[in-house]
Amino acid sequence: MPQASPRGTYLVIAEALRTEIKNGRGIETLPSEAEMMRSHGVGRNTIRRALKVLEADGVVESVPGIGWRPVRGGDRRSLAERMTDVIAEDSLSVGDAYPSEAKLCERFGASRTAVRRVLAQMEGNGLLTTVHGKGRTVRALPTSTTRP
Repeated sequence: MPQASPRGTYLVIAEALRTEIKNGRGIETLPSEAEMMRSHGVGRNTIRRALKVLEADGVVESVPGIGWRPVRGGDRRSLAERMTDVIAEDSLSVGDAYPSEAKLCERFGASRTAVRRVLAQMEGNGLLTTVHGKGRTVRALPTSTTRP
């Protein structure tokens, strides 16, 4: 990358990959990490961070022995959107318990790190609150402005 991005280089790369996947019909696998490092002029950690962002959003998945590939079919919403929609899908009201991290990981097939990142975002947006000894509860119902 010729110049540093104020937004974070890994986020710029993630968006470039997202656009490439969206526009590239029939892409079976992404280039290797080494190829992406060369084409973007960055280190492996930057590429891996970009891929983890896309993985958390349900755009790509890591397949042992194959590498990274676009997720085909299924739900195309980001993990943040899907986790926010749990409130409506499960008919939760203010004060109701929100599903545990373990249940969310199982429900969405996501890593605990990705789920925790979105939970923190939801708490920051005022949708959830953590009650000591009880876990997370719904603090407010999502509106179009609180959705990611």
